[in-house]
Amino acid sequence: MLSADDALPVDRPNLSKDYLAGSAPEEWVPLRDASFYSDNDIDLRLDASVAQIDARSHQIGLANGETIPFDRLLLATGAEPVRPSIPGAKQSDVLVLRSLADCNAIIERAKTARRAVVLGASFIGLEVAAALRAREIEVHVVAPEERPMERILGPELGRLVRALHEEHGVIFHLQETAIAVEGRQIKLRGGSALEADLVVAGVGVRPRVELAEAAGLKVDRGVIVDAYLETSSPGIFAAGDIARWPDPHSGDTIRVEHWVVAERQGQIAALNMLGQRKRFADVPFFWSQHYDIPINYVGHVEKWDELTVEGDIANKDCLVRFRRAGRTLAVASIFRDLQSLEAEVSLERDATR
Repeated sequence: MLSADDALPVDRPNLSKDYLAGSAPEEWVPLRDASFYSDNDIDLRLDASVAQIDARSHQIGLANGETIPFDRLLLATGAEPVRPSIPGAKQSDVLVLRSLADCNAIIERAKTARRAVVLGASFIGLEVAAALRAREIEVHVVAPEERPMERILGPELGRLVRALHEEHGVIFHLQETAIAVEGRQIKLRGGSALEADLVVAGVGVRPRVELAEAAGLKVDRGVIVDAYLETSSPGIFAAGDIARWPDPHSGDTIRVEHWVVAERQGQIAALNMLGQRKRFADVPFFWSQHYDIPINYVGHVEKWDELTVEGDIANKDCLVRFRRAGRTLAVASIFRDLQSLEAEVSLERDATR
């Protein structure tokens, strides 16, 4: 198991939630302690940078010159945060959140910060905003969209998300972008400026496909895999943020950047690497925590033509169905866990018909 990180594999969702907010200790963050890997005959190598993959000879070349042969290979290189290019901003001026080191850098800066600017109203951006508010830091969110997360959750849930954060003191600057950094000032396109001791960008990620592309694997906004998560090169599999697979529910070829999907794909890929032939047909799932309000989402749809709402969004008791051509392809819910599970089962059934 080769990782370019210098830390053991971590519970990544926790980095934007409890740990960043200061309500969970660092010992909660690793998925396993170091002994787990040795006890289970897993040769975990940290700070190991892979330079190339030779798909024909089934060999991996490390940056230090070492060569490692393989019979089966799983690519789980994930994604990297997009660092916005803002005139006047050094990389150290605008932090991102992906790794434990990234999280610790934000925490360290937060110890003395009084005002933070978060660029982007994505899930990560807003979870960072909530965590910083828990540390009693004034938080401003700058984002180009009209409503937070409207592209994924629709306008009504987007309005609720904004209201939740405003209730906790977050100040939004929507339909705005940062165009320059001058000292401690963030200049906005609309002409205003924000003072900031801490700037964090949550404007999206890019799949890390460079190794796959250089190895000659089929790539299209991700690494293309079949229903068994095998790439265009036999014996090489991909899972997680980089994998673009045929989704039996929507009929689309999709790539999903969420923890549970990566976890489940890793399990299916492992079985297939061991010789089984098991299709990945799980319904995508993710959750997002905004203060004391959880939003669960099952399914996947990038475009819909109908939204139906059950319950009351404003009262934080609802289930929203995202439909296309008369079919429900995704469901978002707040405090309706049983209905969310029923929707997941229904989506699974529809895919097998």
